[in-house]
Amino acid sequence: MNWKTSYRSFYYETADQPEDLNLRPEETALLVIDIQKTYLETPSDPVEAARWAPFLTRMKALVIPQTAKLIEICREKGVEVLFARIACLKENGRDRSLSQKKPGWNYLLLPKDREDSQIVPELAPQKDEIVVCKTTDSALTGTNLRLILRNMDIQNVIVAGIFTDQCVSSTVRSLADESFNTIVVEDCCAAGTDELHRKELEIINMIYCHVAALDEVIGFLSEK
Repeated sequence: MNWKTSYRSFYYETADQPEDLNLRPEETALLVIDIQKTYLETPSDPVEAARWAPFLTRMKALVIPQTAKLIEICREKGVEVLFARIACLKENGRDRSLSQKKPGWNYLLLPKDREDSQIVPELAPQKDEIVVCKTTDSALTGTNLRLILRNMDIQNVIVAGIFTDQCVSSTVRSLADESFNTIVVEDCCAAGTDELHRKELEIINMIYCHVAALDEVIGFLSEK
């Protein structure tokens, strides 16, 4: 893909190409959103397992390996690596936001110490890398992440994770409203379907963020 011309919505079909990006490592953070064990479990119901098979394939064959590569590169270049995960503080989930209490697929009860709420081992945080727990879609709304980023003088946030059309999108919109320069890594994200993934990237691209592929993002990062 070409990040300057791909994933353009109706609003930006005729817009000028954006300027080249140069991300100084000391002003840049990588935020990995909600790549947790629970989302890698195959549903026990055969019909549901078939419906979710493409998502699981994308996660295991593309998103997790690419995100692991991105994390490694960011660590090497001195880019702060942070994680957000859905995890409630109360065992019964009373502290969850309404969006996570509603019946249906988005009903989430993931106590913070339960095994399925943990980040997948391939992407495990190291040393003092920050992990925030949230009971909201946006990683900024439900945590002190905004303050953390400001305290560390971060201006650019690279975003990877799931789901593109839910927590990734909500977080990206919050980051944009707080005037962070945000880059979403297309091949380090996934939605329930490829169509949802592509459509959401079109919606958020060029107004709330820039959408780019991993290889392009690597090129944005200047040397330490």
